[in-house]
Amino acid sequence: MKANRLLIVLIAIMPAPTLAAPSARSDLQQATKATPDWDHGSELFTACVSCHGGQGGGQENGSSPRIAGQHYPVLLKQLVDFRHGKRWDFRMEKQADQHHLETPQDIADVAAYVNQLDFGGARGIGDGVNATEGARIFGSRCASCHGASGEGDAQQVVPRLAGQHYSYLVRQMYDAVDRRRPTLQAVHPRKIAPLDFVEVRAVADYLSRIEWSDPAR
Repeated sequence: MKANRLLIVLIAIMPAPTLAAPSARSDLQQATKATPDWDHGSELFTACVSCHGGQGGGQENGSSPRIAGQHYPVLLKQLVDFRHGKRWDFRMEKQADQHHLETPQDIADVAAYVNQLDFGGARGIGDGVNATEGARIFGSRCASCHGASGEGDAQQVVPRLAGQHYSYLVRQMYDAVDRRRPTLQAVHPRKIAPLDFVEVRAVADYLSRIEWSDPAR
C-alpha cells in the first residue's frame, strides 16, 4: 500500500511529457507542400511593415532588405532558417518564431504574399564609379549560380540579387566571408574572400542598379 502511494506521488510531481519541437527540415517540407493563402499572408505581413515597408521594399540604407518579388522557395527557406536559428538577426528570429508564424502554413502564406508584391521602386545604390568593374567581377564569379543579371533561380532556391539595396549586399558578402551566414554554401566565402574593399562594393553597386524584371509576370 505504501509503495502504491509513493508511485502516485511520483507520477503527480513528474513533469508532463512534451512533444519534440519540429525540425527545420520538417517545417520547410510542410511549408513547401502547403497551398498558400494570400489573404491570410497579407494579414501576417502587417507585422513586417515596420522594417520592410508596406510594399516589401526594405530600407534604402540597407538595414532591411528588399523582399518584394523574391522567389517563393527562397523566402520559405529564409523564414525557416531564422525560425530555427540557422540564420541570425534578432528582429527576424523573433518575427519568424512560433508566436508570430505559428505553423508552416503561416510561413507559406506570408512568403506567397511577399513573392507577388511589386519589386520595383527605389533602392539604395553606390556611387557608380566602379559599377562596370562590378559587372565584370559578378559575371566571372557569381553569374553561374545567380544568373547573368542576378535574377536567381527559384527551382534551385537561389535568391534574386538584382535590385537589392547596395549596403545590404555589402553586409551580406562580408557576413558570408566571416561565416555569419552558416547555411550558405561554402562556395560563397571562397568566391568573395579574395575580393578587396573596392571590389566588394563594386559588385554590390552593380547589382543594386539592375532593374527588377521577370518576363514571366
